[in-house]
Amino acid sequence: MRQVHRAGEKMFVDYAGQTVPVVDPDGCRRSLFESLDRPALKPLPAKRYEFARWKKATVNIDYHVAVEKNFYSVPHSLVRRKVDVRVTSGVVEVLHKGRRVASHRRVEGKGIYVTDPDHMPRAHRKHLEWTPSRLIRWAGTVGPSMAELVKAILKSRPHPEQGYRSCLGILRLARHYPPERMEAAARRALAFDALSYRSVKSILAKGLDQQPVEQRPEAPVAAHANIRGADYYREASTC
Repeated sequence: MRQVHRAGEKMFVDYAGQTVPVVDPDGCRRSLFESLDRPALKPLPAKRYEFARWKKATVNIDYHVAVEKNFYSVPHSLVRRKVDVRVTSGVVEVLHKGRRVASHRRVEGKGIYVTDPDHMPRAHRKHLEWTPSRLIRWAGTVGPSMAELVKAILKSRPHPEQGYRSCLGILRLARHYPPERMEAAARRALAFDALSYRSVKSILAKGLDQQPVEQRPEAPVAAHANIRGADYYREASTC
């Protein structure tokens, strides 16, 4: 309702009714806090609250989960399992059924693999322990021919890692044959350019390492009118 009020013409009073008596049987705010609130208080967290994002993921066949175009490992036993991923500004955590199974430093970029060796199958860990230089050093303990064979195998592949399988297979053969036979087999494999584990295994199985290496005969020079031969230059020098 619209009303027109002229100054000093009317006075309005609000009436709240009968007042409520103030009763303080329990003391003051401080006493109530000490008796009720303080006993229920818990310690503050050890560190500040950190904002985190959560997502669902499925562990890939290579025991990694994809997070923002990078890949983080989890125990290989969780392959194809559903997991929860917690992502903060600096950490990526993976949980399975409420239990944390992996924690990694978060990386920036694209297509980066972050792998904990403890998450790898045993065979993969063994493979990871070897490097080209270590393979060559091992081969050198057998003999110079074995070292040359390992170098040649690694060099013959587009990437050295692709030769690991053959080199590690040859290493396993050394458990069953003495160094003298391994060195002889390597010498024969080099002579025939047989740069593979299967070739060395076949040489040893057939005992070919115990036979002398026959030198390949040089192919005869085909007779042709345009081939002058050594005598031509000898005659020319006497002119």
